[in-house]
Amino acid sequence: MDEKKDIKCIVWDLDNTLWDGVLIESGDVQLKPGIIEIIETLDKRGILQSVASKNDYDLAMSKLKEFGLDDYFLYPEIHWNAKSYSVERIQKNINIGMDAILFVDDQEFELEEVKNTHPTVNCINSELYQTLLDNPRLNPKFITVDSARRRKMYQADYIRKQLEEEYQGPAESFLASLNMKFTISDAMEEDLKRAEELTVRTNQLNATGKTFSYDELNELRLSENHKLLICELEDKYGTYGKIGLALVNMMEDHWRLEMMLMSCRVVSRGVGTVLLSYIMKEAKKNNKTLLANFRDTGRNRMMNVSFRFSGFQEKSSDGNGNYIFEHTLDNIAEFPEYIEVCINTL
Repeated sequence: MDEKKDIKCIVWDLDNTLWDGVLIESGDVQLKPGIIEIIETLDKRGILQSVASKNDYDLAMSKLKEFGLDDYFLYPEIHWNAKSYSVERIQKNINIGMDAILFVDDQEFELEEVKNTHPTVNCINSELYQTLLDNPRLNPKFITVDSARRRKMYQADYIRKQLEEEYQGPAESFLASLNMKFTISDAMEEDLKRAEELTVRTNQLNATGKTFSYDELNELRLSENHKLLICELEDKYGTYGKIGLALVNMMEDHWRLEMMLMSCRVVSRGVGTVLLSYIMKEAKKNNKTLLANFRDTGRNRMMNVSFRFSGFQEKSSDGNGNYIFEHTLDNIAEFPEYIEVCINTL
């Protein structure tokens, strides 16, 4: 496995991978030794899991339920199509990068088929499954409240998506029915583990792609010249957790937004500009202009669009993908009416 960034999701095969034997040949399959402990431990670490198996769906899900494992797997792909197709569907549903997926299978043919179609997917033969818990890419530096409940938050979001698809009416009416509450707070010491995790895990809606360590964030949190903000979203189905982070450098003649990121999980909830609008309002209240750093990482075009949609204009560029945006603060978007915004800042 390449030693790169953390794995966010493991996609398991079933036959001779999760269990010994082939299910459609014999219903009396037995789980691999230690597999339950491995799945439970990965889940507690905040690593999502799914299934890509060539099998009968009802039969396989029934067997997983019998073993008490069915609830651990998000968006299972159990059918007779190619494993690469299954991995792609899982990736799109979970909304993560291909390079954050680890595919586990007992057949070299299947591993090669996935690797040839999706070169950045990490692939490993299931005979090595007992090494997974020791793999550094499956051992996040911190296990936060949000990481430990990550699967349940995705499951709640699955319910929301189903309801949204079934909803007859304008999108804003559906969003209003969720009773969303968006809370912006000064980051406290107990938030820093999650804050570091956000800088590491967030790619699509990250203005600079820069990561910050716990100690760096704590120093910035205590700095008189900086404001470190963290935000949380919840609705009637539960919490999305801490999903956004911003760092403002409060200079004498202007404010500069040095970090701005938002979890891609909440893009469809229409909350992407709430934190940005709040910072703009605060800068205007303090009679400052607002600058924002942006670095093109190749994956964060959505944040570029968010800045420009909110009225920022390009002030300068170094020709290497680093930009400074500026906002005059003459026209700041109001918070969406369907969101209750709560401010817990000094």
